[in-house]
Amino acid sequence: MQERLHMSNHPGTNPLPFEASVIDVTDDSLILSQSYCYPRGGGQPGDTGLFIRDGIGRGFSETLGGEFIRHPVDEIADFSVGDEVSCVIDGERRNRHASMHTAQHIISALADDLWGAETVGNQISTEYTRIDFLFPNRDEYDSETLADAVNSVIGSGTLVNVHEWPRDAVKEHEHMRHTNFMERIPSSITELRVVEIEGIDLCPCAGTHVGSTNDLEPIVITSVKSKGAGKFRITYRFENEIT
Repeated sequence: MQERLHMSNHPGTNPLPFEASVIDVTDDSLILSQSYCYPRGGGQPGDTGLFIRDGIGRGFSETLGGEFIRHPVDEIADFSVGDEVSCVIDGERRNRHASMHTAQHIISALADDLWGAETVGNQISTEYTRIDFLFPNRDEYDSETLADAVNSVIGSGTLVNVHEWPRDAVKEHEHMRHTNFMERIPSSITELRVVEIEGIDLCPCAGTHVGSTNDLEPIVITSVKSKGAGKFRITYRFENEIT
C-alpha cells in the first residue's frame, strides 16, 4: 500500500524532500512506497521534481494518479524494484499551484454566495487559473464585485484547515459544497479529506493549499468568456504578476 503524504501534510506549500523505496517499475514510471508528490487531478497539475540515487539526479515529469501515484522518468532502465531514492519536489511550482487552488476555492464559494453560480470545471496553472461557472442568471454577474469580495477575504488572514471526515458526514453537512461528484468515489472509501476556509468554504478536496489567506496575493480577473447557455469562463491571475 502506497502512503500518500500530501493528503496528511498541510499546508501543502514548501514540500520537504522525502525518502522512499521503489516498489514497482512500469514502462515509463516509478511507483514508490510513499510519495509526497501531488498527482494530477481535480484541475490541479501534478508535481515535478528530481530523484536522487547514488548521488545522481534524474528528473521526473508530472506525477499521475490512479490506484498508485506514478512518477514518470525518462531514464526508467536506470531503476529497479528495491532501489532507495530521495525525492526533491519543485517547490516553487507546488507553491504556485497551492496558492492558485486556494484562491479558486474562495472565488467559487463567493460566486455561489453572490449569484448561485455552480463551478462546473476548472484548470489551475502556475500563471493563471480558469473556472467555468453555470449561473441561474448570468446577466447578474459582475467581475468587479467578485474580485472585490475575493480580495477582501484574501486580506483577512482567514485560516485554511484540512479535516478527515466520514463520508456520510461530508454528504449530509448543510454547508458542504461540491458534493455532486462524490458518487464517482468508490464506496470502499469511507473517509474523505475536507478543505475548510473558515467561514467561507467547506468542500471535499485532495489538492494542496496554503495555510492562511494571508499567504495569497490579491487576484485580478483578466477575462470573461461565454461558454454556452448560462455559462461563463473566468480567468484570473495574481495582481503582483500583471504586467
